[in-house]
Formats: sequence, C-alpha cells, structure tokens
Amino acid sequence: MLSLHIDAEDVIQKSADHPVKRDGGGAAVYHSYVRDGETQIPKYTLPEHGVSSKVAYQIIHDELTLDGNPTLNLASFVHTWMPPEAEKLIMENIAKNAVDQDEYPATQVIHARCISMLANLWNVPKGKKAIGTATAGSSEAIMLGGLALKKRWQEKRKAEGKDHYRPNIVFGANAQVALEKFARYFDVECRLVPVKEEHDFIMYPPDAIPFIDENTIGVMVILGSTYTGHFEDVQLMSDLLDKLQEEKGLDIPIHVDGASGGFFAPFAYPNLKWSFDVARVASINTSGHKFGLVYAGLGWVLWKDESLLPKDLIFELHYLGSVEYSFTLNFSKPAAPILAQMFNFLNLGYQGYRDVAIKDLRNARLLSRALENTGYYKVLSNIHKESGTKDVAEHAPELYLPGLPVVAFRLSDKFKKDYPGVQQAWIQNLLRGKGWIVPNYGAPPAEDKQEMLRVVVRETMTGDLVERLVMDLIEITESLMTDDSAAGTLQMMTAIAGPKTKTGVAHPEKEHAKPTPKKKNERKQSTYAKQC
Repeated sequence: MLSLHIDAEDVIQKSADHPVKRDGGGAAVYHSYVRDGETQIPKYTLPEHGVSSKVAYQIIHDELTLDGNPTLNLASFVHTWMPPEAEKLIMENIAKNAVDQDEYPATQVIHARCISMLANLWNVPKGKKAIGTATAGSSEAIMLGGLALKKRWQEKRKAEGKDHYRPNIVFGANAQVALEKFARYFDVECRLVPVKEEHDFIMYPPDAIPFIDENTIGVMVILGSTYTGHFEDVQLMSDLLDKLQEEKGLDIPIHVDGASGGFFAPFAYPNLKWSFDVARVASINTSGHKFGLVYAGLGWVLWKDESLLPKDLIFELHYLGSVEYSFTLNFSKPAAPILAQMFNFLNLGYQGYRDVAIKDLRNARLLSRALENTGYYKVLSNIHKESGTKDVAEHAPELYLPGLPVVAFRLSDKFKKDYPGVQQAWIQNLLRGKGWIVPNYGAPPAEDKQEMLRVVVRETMTGDLVERLVMDLIEITESLMTDDSAAGTLQMMTAIAGPKTKTGVAHPEKEHAKPTPKKKNERKQSTYAKQC
C-alpha cells in the first residue's frame, strides 16, 4: 500500500549517490548509462542541448522494454505482425503523405484500387458507383459514415420544409465508444438500444424499432461486437425497416460498423447477408489494422453509391499546384499503411485471407471447448456452437454459428457457488504475471452486473499458445481454490488497481467519461434515449 502515500520519484532522487537538483519544470532528471558515457537529461521538459541519435535511441529503446509482448496481448483486435517484405515496403514509403496526390500519383492509384477491391468484396450491386477513402482507423471512418447520414437527413428535411435540428441515431448499448463519440461530437441524439444476455449481449433488431422516429438519421448495426464477437443481424434489421416504412413512411438507412467483421465475414462466411447486397446498407466502415492484417493506423469507409456521399462533405482543394478532393476529417495521413493493405491483398488474395480466418476460428474453438471442459468456466461467445449447416467442407467455419474469433468467458455458476470469495478480476491480474494480457470487464449497460474475460484470437495466436494459455488458466484457477495467501494478495492488488467499473476492471476499449451536467434549460430527452 506504500505506493498510495509515497512519491516513487522522490524516493529514487533521495537515494542516488549524487542527488540532482530539480529543473525549472519541477521534473526530476535521470541517468542513462551507455558505453559512450553517462548522460543526464530532463524527464519532463525539453533538454537544453540534445543528445546523439544513438543515445536518444537507446534511452527510448530501454524504456520500451517494459511494454507487454504484442503476441501475448490477447485484449486487442489490432494486428501485430507482418512479413519482412511488408515491413520493407512500409519503411521505403514511410515519408510519403497520402494526401499529396500530385507528388505521389502512384500511391493514389493504389488507394483507388483498394477501394475497388473492397467494394467488390462487399458486394456492391451492378450499376452502383461505390466511393470511399482510407482513414486513420475505424473511429474516423465511423465519423464520416455518420456525418453522411446526418447530412442526407438534413437535406431531405429541408426540402420537405420540416424541422432539421433534432437528429438522432440508433444503435446497441454494446457499441464501441467510437459510435458514441460520433453522436456527442456532432450533436446527434444517441439512442442506445438495451442489450440482453438472452440475445448474446448485442442489439436484437426488433428491440431497435421503438427507438426510431422521423428524426432518426440511421441505424448503426455492428458486425462483430467488441464484447463477445457476435454479429448483429443486418438482414433482419433491413427487413424490419422495410416493414416500418410500409407502416409509417419512414425511410431509414443502415450504416454497418464492420470495424472487425468487415475484413472477416467475407472470407469466413461468404454466404452471410450483411454488406451492400442488403438493400438498406448505405455505408460500411472497417479497420485495415484489425483483420485486414495491417499494422495500426488504417481504416476504410465506403458508400454503396457516390450519390450517398453528400457533396457538401467533399472539398475541392487547390494544393501544391494541383486540384485535390478530400472528404476526410484530417488532411495529411501516411501512405505506408495503404500500401501495406495492397501488399496483403496481393500476397494473400481471397483464399489466403480465408485460410487465416479458418485458422483463427479453429484455434478459438479449441480454446472455447477447452475452457468449458475444465468445468471452471462458461463460454459466452458462440463460434464453437454448431449451426446445423451441411454440405460444406470438414472444419469449415459455416458448420458453426458466425462470429469473430473471440472467446468471451466467465467463471461457471458451480465454481462461483463453491468458491464465492474468488473474484474474477484476480484471474486477469495473475495472467498478467505470466505475460498474458486478458481483460476482465463488465457487460454492456443493463447487463453490467455480468462480467467476462475475453481473448481475441489473431493470426499470431498459434495452437501451441492456446495450449499454454489453457494450462496457465487451469493452474491459476486451481491456485485460487486452495491458496488463501494468493487470494489475499490479489485482494490488495484489486483494491489499488484502476480504473474500475462496477465489476472491478474497465472495458479495455470503452472507458466512458462522466457526462457534463446538463443545464436547466437543456431540452429534455425521450425516456428511452440516452444522451452521449
């Protein structure tokens, strides 16, 4: 508990052979020992004089050894490995700015080809002219997709002579925080549809219908929940919106948040209806840096037809001697991730991506079954459950219920009854001691008393690693059944760890800031709507 009361940096400074004075910024300086000599630099302020590039590299390199091992980081969907040839290509183009179309025309051609390949992969109907762009991850892509929905709704309302100042958007309470950011940042009322355990903690389309009215700009459907990996039913949502239009005259489009599923479903489940061949799907976003298998920093957003991207969102720029067109939130962006995406398209092709997906799902099923067979855990994800499909190849993903290669699980009811003093959050902490990063977090609102552990099975998660993880989980779980001292130590760790949710540990991808208190004159919300 000492760390709650003692400044560690103060202790270090007072314990040095020759304590150094604090600099003007109040930050301590520290020593870096290298063979070229000893160097002292400020820790929190810009040094008056720089150090050699060799020393600067070594200082940062040494600090980064405290980071976790990306291969053992099972909390993240973000891809962490590419072949040496891809890394060489990235480094050759690390200095290129993708937005400078005049200077780097070949890069723009490759960008356009990526858009075309994605449009084909996502089943753009014949006669439609798809349009899209690379982004800085799915967050920017979601903002653009949402802005297009809002702008089209406003233009329609203006043409009809109706109020266009109170837009709202509908999606499930299981949404990743980027969807809520869109609503908050761009002044759109956020209507969160409660999710239930009986519906796998995802939005059940019939439950979304009561949230829709004439001010609804669209429904965002999530293809791959960050909680459990389940796919929401895009086709059913579209069918229900067709029925709603027949009954009430409301024409509501769909944006698919395919941050993870957009690069997974086409390969694992080619017959699943979720993309542009679903009538009401107007736009789709995805992350190239997730199951697109590119390093972090790349997203994509596409519209089924250029008519769905309002002209007001496209800027004509006279820049560096040429005319350029931009419809992204940021301006400059690196070209290297786009080129890395094309590398994967060429290197893997459709079958290569499918092979990776099949392997990921096979390892995820292995982990799911192993956890259930211990008797200590209940698996909440469903990619290991049979779908009833026949006449497909042995071990094909279509034999099982669709979803991402994600294993969400919790302590079984029997275990919790037999060992009521064991907290699930302790398992996360003990796994971290063995190098594994496995988050424990609360379920979405309305089901947040439920907590779950989650493993994302990526390309780097081999069968051997799955075996090692299962062995470590069994060892840790059984130690909590017998070792009171271990439980006592972990109780103290849990008490000082943070940030926390009601269940003990924050969701790794969705830490909500406290909402700003409303002013007295602020418009009241509908009883079923939650303001983001």
